[in-house]
Amino acid sequence: MFRDLNDFITALDKRGDLARLGEPVSPDLEIAAVTDRASKAPGGGPALLFEHPAGYDIPVATNVFGSIDRMCLALGVNTLDDLARDINELTTPKIPTGLVDAIKMLPSLARLRDLMPRTVGDAPCHEVVRRDGSLEEFPILRCWPEDGGRYITFPLVITKDPETGIRNVGMYRMQVFDGRTTAMHWQRHKGGAQHYRVAERLGRRLEVAVALSPDPVLAYAATAPMPEGLDEFLLAGFLSRDRVDLVKCLTVDLEVPASAHIVLEGYVEPGERRREGPFGDHTGFYSLEDDFPVFHIQCITRRRRPVYLTTVVGIPPMEDYYLGKASERIFLPLIRRTLPEIVDMHFPAAGIFHNLVVVSIDKRYPGHARKIMNAFWGLGQLMFSKTIVVVDRDVDVQDEREVTWIVGTHVDPERDIQFTRGPMDDLENASPLPAYGSKMGIDATRKWPSEGFTRDWPKRLRTTEQAAHRAAEIWSRIAPQPRR
Repeated sequence: MFRDLNDFITALDKRGDLARLGEPVSPDLEIAAVTDRASKAPGGGPALLFEHPAGYDIPVATNVFGSIDRMCLALGVNTLDDLARDINELTTPKIPTGLVDAIKMLPSLARLRDLMPRTVGDAPCHEVVRRDGSLEEFPILRCWPEDGGRYITFPLVITKDPETGIRNVGMYRMQVFDGRTTAMHWQRHKGGAQHYRVAERLGRRLEVAVALSPDPVLAYAATAPMPEGLDEFLLAGFLSRDRVDLVKCLTVDLEVPASAHIVLEGYVEPGERRREGPFGDHTGFYSLEDDFPVFHIQCITRRRRPVYLTTVVGIPPMEDYYLGKASERIFLPLIRRTLPEIVDMHFPAAGIFHNLVVVSIDKRYPGHARKIMNAFWGLGQLMFSKTIVVVDRDVDVQDEREVTWIVGTHVDPERDIQFTRGPMDDLENASPLPAYGSKMGIDATRKWPSEGFTRDWPKRLRTTEQAAHRAAEIWSRIAPQPRR
């Protein structure tokens, strides 16, 4: 595992999966344009390190998570499904049947204990302390021509509930207003927004810490759709197989990852709003201007030689797809705790997470597909799913061509499409009202007589295993070779 962003970048370099750009490249549109081009390359393109961003002496790293291979490297696994198996094992209740079984469980219990974050006395992020520091010293990007300004796009925003003290770590974009203030884009459904609502109700200032360029596991964990009240640092501890080291901030009562390269300490005031946006978003469109809380910086700490980790979002596929893919695989076992009939699920890149979800199920009774749709619409951040397609267990949901074929051949629109209404993602721009609109479920499973289908359902074309094996042998000899 990589306990530092620099170690991860070095590993990518050794693997030939990093492009170093030594010439000056401007943080104003140019770095984003290069990153966009890399993201659209086959396999997600290489990670990028802009060693001399024009006008700054702090390197910029982008697209570091922009492939399945790099996500696996960051999380220390061969495949993302390896993590799913670990989580399944950890969360499966086991009752010892005797002393021997109880002894076998001791390592798992110790592992759970050792996942809790711990506080250390000092960290490299405190090598330089600037209580009068300014964001102007950092190469923060303007990504798209009509953006409202420069945006910090990969921050770990850390707050605590003013009443309960429960911590939240989220990733919310921050538009730079000037060297000491930014917007805090707390969408209404997010944990940080709830902490701010509590602070406003109590009439209190809410302290905030922002950690930039942490180790790879922490960078991912901040994007994960954790249930409210569960600590993202605990998830990072599980993924890294070790406790997360935290260090106390200097001016606010919060802890930040010791691995961070840059830390912003400050607060938001109750009732204070400022116009934020537009912003070129992961939907591939500009999200509109709106009023959001204002983050006031009172101290900046950093390493002597930091790297500024950032990401660029836009028309998919981009880096955020691979971060989302990790969540898809990691959280599948947890969803199965509630819905064990689920076989697999897939969030296509073009579906930008909330627009399209494909689920395969072990269908057991009439209307089972509709039960799954309704369950998803009531389950955490899956409530934002605008379109849910449910297929049978023998359909590979990761194969989008197969899913398209099955939907086209299995669906009678009048019978198999269901509509409902409910909460929508704040970035949903087609609904008539902000964050509220309609959703669609598509039942693409084979229909049973008990569901009113009285005709014979046709059999799917399949060759025999013997013929398929023989064909693979022959094709390996005659297949055209790729052009060099």
